[in-house]
Amino acid sequence: MKIAVIAPTHLPAQRANTIQVMKMTQALAETGQQVRLAVPGLPPNKQPVPWDELARQYGLRLAFPVEWLPAKPAWRSYDFGYRSIAWARRWQADLVYTRLPQAAALSSWLGIPAIYEIHDFPQGRLGPWALRLFLKGRGARRLVVITRALLKDLQQTFALPASPAFTRVAPDGVDLERFSDLPAPEQARQEIAQTPPNDMATILKPADLQTLKSARFVAGYTGHLYPGRGASLLLELAEKLPEMVFMLVGGEAQDVQRFGAKIRQGRLDNVILTGFVPNSQLPRYQAACDVLLMPYQQRVAASSGGDIARYLSPMKAFEYMAAGRPILSSDLPVLREILSPQNALLLPPQDKGAWAAALETLQTYPERGRRLAERARQDVRHYSWKRRAEKILEGL
Repeated sequence: MKIAVIAPTHLPAQRANTIQVMKMTQALAETGQQVRLAVPGLPPNKQPVPWDELARQYGLRLAFPVEWLPAKPAWRSYDFGYRSIAWARRWQADLVYTRLPQAAALSSWLGIPAIYEIHDFPQGRLGPWALRLFLKGRGARRLVVITRALLKDLQQTFALPASPAFTRVAPDGVDLERFSDLPAPEQARQEIAQTPPNDMATILKPADLQTLKSARFVAGYTGHLYPGRGASLLLELAEKLPEMVFMLVGGEAQDVQRFGAKIRQGRLDNVILTGFVPNSQLPRYQAACDVLLMPYQQRVAASSGGDIARYLSPMKAFEYMAAGRPILSSDLPVLREILSPQNALLLPPQDKGAWAAALETLQTYPERGRRLAERARQDVRHYSWKRRAEKILEGL
């Protein structure tokens, strides 16, 4: 089957949605389909990005064609939606797969078989209109929903087809192969300290590298530093627990600068702020931690703003599980679709005392953490990207 995947935003970029799109495109190709990806806007320097560069940034191992199509920001992706569907028709694609509302609506309306993947409740005027047009069109084949919480709210507002085969609840996934045979935390820390990737050279100072190399217990966080992700809570914990090292991996440049200023102001010598790390390097940084943290708050900002706390399915949750490290997570209802007291410690989002006590417990009683981590590694086997792609395509 020829599948035209249409990206919702430009790449390469540091946004999580670009990682998710690249991982899903690779997964669809791994199922044996013929896959091509369309991306809005011109690439940097108006030249296609070399595959090696894309593979490094996104942690990919299977190559697939990527085509950049013209898109003007003022047109708010309507022009790209039209061009991408025309591109798919020229290629004679059997199926369109997209997270872009404009492309999903147009494809279905024209009768082109389409799968629409949705991660948030439709917003504004465009979102509800596009979903309804997709559902009414002759081309609608499947609606992929990221969480059961989102599906429940969609069913209450929109006339979803009664057939259970039409809708798939598919949480995000992980490349399990990339997390096999990870080094022990101490060894991973030594490797990072001795050979930091080029991206880190201007951010990780010699003092940070020495702190990481000599650390006895590292609590790690990977991901963006947007409001609601809990980075401020981590700085409070670092102040309260000076004997532990806190490593924050990721973040856009302006957020890294902002949190860097807070770290210097608070003289938090036990905090390492790495900045952006390519996805290909991420497993090693997660392996370098004794515990992995997911301190989401009651409101969580996405890259485009808004609040995604009700529906989020963070890729880091599955990466943490695959990394084989104990997980401390905020106890949000939607996260319980994946996490449980058997595979993670679930804590009140804003209770600094509870988070500090949990960290001290895992440091004092590492066997408890090992039991949680082992159960998480067993549970995450159901969430590979390839398995997700197979589930989504099943029966089509």
